[in-house]
Amino acid sequence: MSAEKPADSQVRLQKVLASAGIGSRRACEQMIDEGRVEVDGRIVLEQGLRVDPARSVIKVDGMRIPTAPGHVVLALNKPRGVHSTMSDERGRPCVGDYLKGRKERLFHVGRLDADTEGLLLLTNDGELAQRLAHPSHGVPKTYLAQVRGTIPRGLGKQLREGVELEDGIVRVDRFRVITSAPGRSLVELVLHEGRKHVVRRLLKEVGHPVEGLVRVKVGPIGLGDLRSGKVRTLSLQEVGELYASVGL
Repeated sequence: MSAEKPADSQVRLQKVLASAGIGSRRACEQMIDEGRVEVDGRIVLEQGLRVDPARSVIKVDGMRIPTAPGHVVLALNKPRGVHSTMSDERGRPCVGDYLKGRKERLFHVGRLDADTEGLLLLTNDGELAQRLAHPSHGVPKTYLAQVRGTIPRGLGKQLREGVELEDGIVRVDRFRVITSAPGRSLVELVLHEGRKHVVRRLLKEVGHPVEGLVRVKVGPIGLGDLRSGKVRTLSLQEVGELYASVGL
């Protein structure tokens, strides 16, 4: 026999929606009346339904909203030279340096090598982090790379068809040249690979060593105008899009 959930974990649905930032209590009640709210796969039409915000999967207009108390998702624009660790035994600059004062037990989703800058997601939502990092969900990541050399015609096709590295074939989803000048080019790559230094190794293999690398997007979340070394909390819409991107 399964144990019943504690009564104090149950909260009225409209209060959960309002607490998540969907709208006022009255506006949330109207959404329920209009059949726009779903709980654990079922459209809810009655007012006053009590749910467990930490366990229930709640969607509004088909998009899941974060309702678990205390869950956050942050975006950091990691500077170059900073290590993707929460602390560093050798005293080197690390991601944890930019999160001082936060009470949540945060961990980074994947990592960027020290010489790569750009978007790094951090969260205390273990299931979301696990899915974002797992290759089976194929979350695309977008990079801007400053490389040596002028990009020849046909390189994009070669990268999309696949390049053999020492640990297997790597294929990009998309590739385009942003700017090209004698001796140096700026290119954009989209791929869902998570292997170590994969972008640098890939471009070096095709004759264009990386001089600078920035990750500008993870799934639906873009770096935008977030300045280097700054952290921001993702919006309700952005977290919902992240959930959708990994099937949550």
